[in-house]
Amino acid sequence: MAKQMYHQLNPLIRLKENELLAPEVFQQLIAAEDFKKIEGILMPTVYHQYLDANFQKDFEKSLNQELLTTFEELAAAAPDRNLVWVYTMRYTLHNLKVFTKAYYVKENYDHLYLPDGMFTMDELKHAVETGISSVLPESILYSIGRVKEYMEESHILQGIDVIYDRHYLKEQRRLGETLGYPELLEEIIAFIDLTNLTTALRCVAQGRSQGFMSTVLSSSGSIEKSQWMSFAEQSLSDLTTFILESAYGDLLLPVFDGEKIDFAGLDVIKDNYLTRMYEQARTTAFGPLPLLAFLNAKDIEIKNLRLILVGKRAGFTKEQLQERMRMTYDV
Repeated sequence: MAKQMYHQLNPLIRLKENELLAPEVFQQLIAAEDFKKIEGILMPTVYHQYLDANFQKDFEKSLNQELLTTFEELAAAAPDRNLVWVYTMRYTLHNLKVFTKAYYVKENYDHLYLPDGMFTMDELKHAVETGISSVLPESILYSIGRVKEYMEESHILQGIDVIYDRHYLKEQRRLGETLGYPELLEEIIAFIDLTNLTTALRCVAQGRSQGFMSTVLSSSGSIEKSQWMSFAEQSLSDLTTFILESAYGDLLLPVFDGEKIDFAGLDVIKDNYLTRMYEQARTTAFGPLPLLAFLNAKDIEIKNLRLILVGKRAGFTKEQLQERMRMTYDV
């Protein structure tokens, strides 16, 4: 796909970037003493449309609607919807996990649905229940089939997450290679590496076997899956040393304190690292990276807003909110 195909889309992205909340707005929200002041801060922003009498109670629904509107608008405007789906696929897989578990335990988990801008709740439910879909890609239907086979032999719901996660990362790599943008593929591989790294740390810390690690790790990253699996027979400090000597060592140094690992801090660093990769695309005139950079910025914005709103309701301190905030770029 020629990068010139984005010459009409990217000016739209530049305009929409101006709607993103500036870092100083987030600082005002963190300092706000109550929801009334939060609503006053949000009034001049794109979120003003959600500031009704039910905002404090229903803000989750409002944030999801804002994401859905963004995803759908950009999917319709992009030369290839798959460029948007590369980013929103994480929500597709989340929804498949939710509806698959709901199907097998005979419960209603509709409230856990997160919009991906691609597939409706009914379309995903139908695919989970029947294994058939006229809208879902074959790769996703294949993963649904593998889950069905697993559930015919086992009733351990954790396996559903494992199968979907593994297929998700494989599909990310396949789609990245198919779309043919080196910068995009670089981001995807880094995402897979950091996901494998986090998974390996959790497995070794919990004393998991090589067999278990083989099941939950992806073979689509730049670091061989067998390399991660080899640490099942070694200590956590051996794995930590390997990570600190890898290309990601300097990045992840702050999360290690002897045998202690700050997994929450690791998630923040991972998100910030990928944001920086996308941020480099802001000056790109052509190609898909400005689109992906904006999607990432909007997603991070919603995460930060959700953190602040939930945190205020739960009584978090300003310091607790600040340390959990994801990085935003200066608009």
